[in-house]
Amino acid sequence: MTTLPDTTRHAKEAMHKAIENTKHELASIRSGKATTSLLDTVRVEAYGQHLPLNQVASVAAPEPRLLTVQPWDKSLLGAIDRALRASDLGLNPANDGALIRIPLPPLTEERRKELVKIVHKLAEEGRIAVRHARTDAIAKAKKVEHVSEDEKHRAEKDVQKLHDDAIKQIDAILTAKEHEIMEV
Repeated sequence: MTTLPDTTRHAKEAMHKAIENTKHELASIRSGKATTSLLDTVRVEAYGQHLPLNQVASVAAPEPRLLTVQPWDKSLLGAIDRALRASDLGLNPANDGALIRIPLPPLTEERRKELVKIVHKLAEEGRIAVRHARTDAIAKAKKVEHVSEDEKHRAEKDVQKLHDDAIKQIDAILTAKEHEIMEV
């Protein structure tokens, strides 16, 4: 049987996961600088399955506008190259037979605006996850038996406060990412 503190704790954990997931998703969106997390979403077909790029190669950012991918198994160079080209990141990798170099061209104003739209969509998904956690917690709190209505109401207020804080954090992350993308 769940208690009100359990319900609040579960809501807090779910909201924290939503915030962390949003941070991770936004980190994979390209801004002006090269970061290895840019390639976190790339999946390579290797050994009969789709694996994250960082499980088949080491990714580095030796320069501000260059990423390098060094496969651990040279036979995967072609598959990694195809996966990078197929990704929606708009990258043009150069394969020299041992290493894949990915030059990052400067972002155009149009591409920056597209990226901001994508970032807003991802942030909204994070907000939705936070709202779901709040809705679930409030529904569970209402079903808890042998507790006064005042305690249930207090738990709902606590969950609402957690929700408001989580939404503020997501908005702050969004604003920072937006400035990073629009910075020329």
